[in-house]
Amino acid sequence: MKFTSKQVTTIIVSVAAVFIVMAVFTLVVGEDENESESTSTNTESSIPTDSGSSANTDYGTPADSGNGSVPNPKATQLDSTDYLAANKIIESDPYEELDELIGLKEVKKEVHDLANFVKVQKMREEQGLKVPKISYHLVFTGSPGTGKTTVARIVARIYKDLGILEKGHLVETDRSGLVAEYVGQTAMKTNAIVDSAIGGVLFIDEAYALVPEYAGNDYGQEAISTLLKRMEDDRDKLVVIIAGYTNEMKRFIDANPGLQSRFNRYINFPDYSAEELFLIFEMQAKKNQYQLNAEAADYLRERLDYVVKHKTRNFGNGRYSRNLFEKSIQNQANRLSSAINPTSEMLSELTKEDIEKAISSTK
Repeated sequence: MKFTSKQVTTIIVSVAAVFIVMAVFTLVVGEDENESESTSTNTESSIPTDSGSSANTDYGTPADSGNGSVPNPKATQLDSTDYLAANKIIESDPYEELDELIGLKEVKKEVHDLANFVKVQKMREEQGLKVPKISYHLVFTGSPGTGKTTVARIVARIYKDLGILEKGHLVETDRSGLVAEYVGQTAMKTNAIVDSAIGGVLFIDEAYALVPEYAGNDYGQEAISTLLKRMEDDRDKLVVIIAGYTNEMKRFIDANPGLQSRFNRYINFPDYSAEELFLIFEMQAKKNQYQLNAEAADYLRERLDYVVKHKTRNFGNGRYSRNLFEKSIQNQANRLSSAINPTSEMLSELTKEDIEKAISSTK
C-alpha cells in the first residue's frame, strides 16, 4: 500500500502527538507522587514524639531537636544503654532547688562558694583585670545514695546560668559506658559519650573502676587518655564530674598526673542521718499524697535509727528511703485491695503494718 505525502505527514504528526501526551502524563504523575511522598514525610516529622516515662522523669534518650537538647551520639559507636542523659527542660531556679535538698549543708555551701567565685571572676574579666585559670571539673566523694547525681544535675544548670556551659544538660555514665571489650574500640566509645555531653556535664559514677586496683591489660587507661584529651580539646564546651567512694577516688586521681592537674576541687557528700532519711521518706509521701499515721511515724523513726547505726558500707542512704517508701505504698495497696469503698483518708494513710513489711524486705 502506498501513502501519499499528505497521509505520511498526518501519521507522523499523530505518532508525535501520542508520545508528547505520554511524556506529559508521566511528568504529572511523577510530580504528584513526589508531592505525596513529601507531604507524608512532613506530616510524620511534625508529629511530636513521646520519649516515654520512667521513675526518673528527668532522664531520657538524648535527641537533637535544635533547641538546646542533648545531641544524639553515633549509633554505631554508642548504645543508648551506655549513658543516661537529662533532656527535660527544667524551668526552676537551680540555686533554690539546691537549697531545698534535705541535708547536705556543707555540699550546698561548697556549690554556692564555687558559683560566687565564678561570678566575681567573670566581673573581673569584664573590667579587664587578670583572672586566674579556673578548673570547673569536680570530684564528688561519698557513699551511694548521698545525692551526688542530683547535685551534679543542679551544678550543670548553674554552670549554664553562669555562662560556662551552653546547654547545661547532664550525661551520666560509668566504666561500662566508656570501656569496650575489644582493642581499638574504647577510644571510639569514649569519644561518643563525650560528644553527647558537649555543652553540658559528663558525670562518671564510680570513676575509680576505670583503674582497677589489680588490673593487667585493662582498657580503662585508654578511656582515661581519651577523656583527658577531649577535656583539653573541648575545655570551653565540656565539664566533667567524677564520683565515687572517698578512698577509691583518691587512688584513682593519684594514678594519673593528668587527672591530678584537672581535678583539684573536691566536694564530700556525707551519709544521711536517721532524721534526714525520715524527712526524705516524708517528702516522698507528701509529694505523692500519702501520710504516715502517728504510730507509723514513730515506728519508722525508731527503725531508721537502728538501720543507720548498723549500716554496712554499701548502705543506700537516700535510695534506701525511696525504696522503703515504694514498698510501703505497695503494702498499703495489698492491704486495701479487698476493701469496699475505701475513703480518701484510708487511701492516703500509711500504717505501721505497711512500714514493718517494707523494712523487712528492703536492704
